[in-house]
Parts: sequence; structure tokens; C-alpha cells
Amino acid sequence: MRLYPWLESHYLNILTSYQQGKGHHALLLYSQKGNGKAFLFQALSNWLMCLKPNTIINCGQCHSCQLMNAGNHPDYYKIELEKEQQSIGVETIRILIESLYSHPHQGGAKVVSLSHIKLLTKQGVNALLKMLEEPPEETYFLLGSRDKSCLLPTLLSRCLCWQLPSPDEALGLSWLQQQKETYPILAARTALRLCGGAPLAALALLQPACWNKRQALCVAMREALHHRDFLTLLPFLNGNEDVPLHWVLTLLIDALKLQQGAQAFLVNADQLNLITAVAMHWTSLTLHRQVQQWLHCHHQWSEVSGINRKLLLTYRLLNWEWDMSNPYTHPWTL
Repeated sequence: MRLYPWLESHYLNILTSYQQGKGHHALLLYSQKGNGKAFLFQALSNWLMCLKPNTIINCGQCHSCQLMNAGNHPDYYKIELEKEQQSIGVETIRILIESLYSHPHQGGAKVVSLSHIKLLTKQGVNALLKMLEEPPEETYFLLGSRDKSCLLPTLLSRCLCWQLPSPDEALGLSWLQQQKETYPILAARTALRLCGGAPLAALALLQPACWNKRQALCVAMREALHHRDFLTLLPFLNGNEDVPLHWVLTLLIDALKLQQGAQAFLVNADQLNLITAVAMHWTSLTLHRQVQQWLHCHHQWSEVSGINRKLLLTYRLLNWEWDMSNPYTHPWTL
């Protein structure tokens, strides 16, 4: 298993602590989506499960490695959502506890991998806490989260917290240019910035199905500005994902940057004409208000259960039209 270049130092540092007998039984790795957290977990799991590991990699030949490669090692527990489930309940953790306190099938270590700890219910987290406080021997927990600030202090206190930051832009661009498809440098840079520098997320965004959706939204937004008809954006925003809302927000923030002379820091580097048009249509005060309202819209979209998303977007787009003709008054502010 070959690591992504930005993961190598993290892998070696974590592995060194285990080799020296100082490795923590519970590693909490927090990182944004698309930085390769799951890949790093798999590499660490392979080494921990190996019965005859080499210096920094698993041997790949022992029975334990063969079982890991086949994906059916009885002492490796990868906790994931079942089909049609929205969360991982306490019953799943109870079954896990019973298995962990039994003798290992292969006589080596036991590893639990949970990439998204926020998927656990409150009862599931409490059950996990008890196990982390008094873990079975030779048992390791690899836990993941996008942001540790939303996790319980009692959970953080039982783990070694390790941040996995995004690589610098130059490394991310270099890696993207080495992929099978060659992407224009401006598109690759834009994708990286839209994804917070996460290379794997940027690569997924650059795939034609996703990239074409963003391009279509940008074209539609340019037309909406020209015709002063923002309701035409509704089909491009109303879906199962909130990513298009994020794209709109970045365009508005880029317009503010352009007004302040910070063109070098634009996220949507490939949409300078559109950003210029937005910056010319509205004052900074109006753009600030729009950003706040779109952030509020995004929060409601993500956090309010059962909300009518189409109605929410329609309301927001109508407010946007009002801003076009009345930049100094705003009676429909959310």
C-alpha cells in the first residue's frame, strides 16, 4: 500500500510511537473530507494486525495480512453505517464490546476503525467511552472526525488527538497533475481551494459529472445577473446535496475580496469574469448581508430536520432579486 505523499510523515510519526511501545490505544484523527484519513487508517490497521511487520510496513505474507487483504479478518472491526441507517446505535457498540473482550482469533492485536465518530448516537458514544476507559489488552481504536470541537471532552480526554491538515497548494497541484487525467492548472487550483486544499476531494470535484454541474451553475448565475431573475437558479441549487450552496457562498465572498483588491486570494480562480460582474452589481454592504443570509440558509438546510428545502431556496432567491433593485433596504431579511 503506497501512501499519498502528504500522509507519509504522519504515518511514520504515529507508527514510531507504536514501535517504541508508546502508542496510544485510542487515536482520534481529525481532518476535513478528502485528505485521505480512511487510507491512513487502513495503512495503520494493516501494520497493527500484521504478525511479522517489517520496519514501517506490514509483511503482506503472514496469515493475518492475507486475511486483511481479503477483507475478512475476524479481529479487525470496521464500524460503518448499515443500509438505510442514519446513525450507529448503542446495540452495535454492545456487540463490538462482547467481541473485543473475547480471545483474539489470530493471537495478535485487535483493531477497531470508525472513520466518522459523529455517526454514533449519544447512547453509542457513552458505551464507547466506557470501553475506551478500560480497553482490552492489545486492542487499538482508530477514530475519525472532521472537527474535534463538536466532540465530548470526556471522549477527547481518552484519546490521542492528531490533526491531519491539508497539504500546501503546490503539493496538492503536483499530485493532481500526476493523475491519469491531466487537468488545466486553473481548474485544478480552483478545485483545491473549493475543497479547502484536500486533494482527494478536489480530484472528485474535477470529475466531469461534478465539475460540469458547477460550470452550469456559474453560467446560470451569470445569466441571472444579466436578466435580474434569480429564481432561474432554483433547479441548480435544489437537490440532495448542499455543495451548490457552498459554491454560491464562495463566489459572493470572492466578490468581496475583489472589491478589497485581494484578487490573488480568490477561491474561484477560473471565474474572474463572473466574480467581477457580482462585485460591480452590489456594494460591499449588500454583499456582506447576502453572505450572512446564505450562511443562515445553509445552516437551516443542514441542521433543521424536515425543512422544505425548495421553499427555503425560493425565499432566499427572492431576497436576492430584491437586493438587485433595492440595495439599501431589505424588508424580507431572514
